[in-house]
Amino acid sequence: WSTGQVDGKRSPPVKVLSGQLRAAGTRGAADSAEGYVIRAGRGRTLRVSLVWMQGTVLEVQLGGTTVMLMDETGTFAVQGVNNIPKGKPCLLPGKYVMVMGVIQAVSPEPVIRAVKIADLSDFAALHRQMWKLEVEELQQVLA
Repeated sequence: WSTGQVDGKRSPPVKVLSGQLRAAGTRGAADSAEGYVIRAGRGRTLRVSLVWMQGTVLEVQLGGTTVMLMDETGTFAVQGVNNIPKGKPCLLPGKYVMVMGVIQAVSPEPVIRAVKIADLSDFAALHRQMWKLEVEELQQVLA
């Protein structure tokens, strides 16, 4: 399974937790496919490059181009947020957001280049509770 190109189209994003990216294997294994290899539970692995993550905004850095988010497993950085239409209003500390983006780095902490950002703050408690289960369920299907 690859999240690169499939029939000329980018595969859908894979839901991941920051801790999974932090522990990911390096980019481009022997088969030279793009992405990083994450552990998807029960000894299975997945190769990911386009990811869907959720977390709470901790701080906005570097003139509003980068934000730090935190999920249940740690922190991660999201770059290029200034290029996302309608992304700015939800980028305030304490807001709970969804980010879809391309992995730029996994160490020392995950860095994602944003493609889409959405504010989930209205139902943050529900989204937070369900997120880890959603990640596990999708990865079981894909792995």
